Amino acid sequence: MKKFDFKKIRFGKVDLTELNDQSLLLNLYITQLLTVIIGLIIVFFQSNHQFFPMFRWQGGFSIPLWGVLFAAAVLVGDLIISRWVPKEVTDDGGINQMLFGSRPLWHIALISLIVAICEEILFRGAIQYSWGAYWTSILFAAIHIRYLQHWLMTGMVFSISYGLGWIYMQTGSLWTPIIAHFVIDFVMGCVLRYGKEEDEGS
Repeated sequence: MKKFDFKKIRFGKVDLTELNDQSLLLNLYITQLLTVIIGLIIVFFQSNHQFFPMFRWQGGFSIPLWGVLFAAAVLVGDLIISRWVPKEVTDDGGINQMLFGSRPLWHIALISLIVAICEEILFRGAIQYSWGAYWTSILFAAIHIRYLQHWLMTGMVFSISYGLGWIYMQTGSLWTPIIAHFVIDFVMGCVLRYGKEEDEGS
């Protein structure tokens, strides 16, 4: 049996000239599908942990309120950082711009919703149950490879992840971090999409 040479695996900056819109979307949707499948498998094998109770909605408007307030805090923090920090520090290699920069509003919402549901099922719903919010956030920051070259962005991703885990623990509903995650991604996607138009028009 031929052995796989793991030394051939290389992590590097994505060359956007070799990545078209169709392949970017395909990679995104396949990645999210794998994410939710892995999350469901982990939940299935965890003792005393069930899938549907994670989605209970108790407390009325408190669940969306927690999610929206947390998202607003993150977005305000991101705005402050973008005003005072050099652009190269927050650069992700242009992936987000390519993903959202020319996307219609409905597609930005769809992408944001899919990512929010799939990633929260895996990280908050499955992994946090066994690892806790801290180590889950370490892993969450680590998989966002495009940010690892800048300590500030890595710290931000970790902090956001930890905050999502914290509001999940406060409300006991996975809908809370899903709502927060969706609002953050949707608003940032709209900023990338429509902020570009304003720059071009001015």
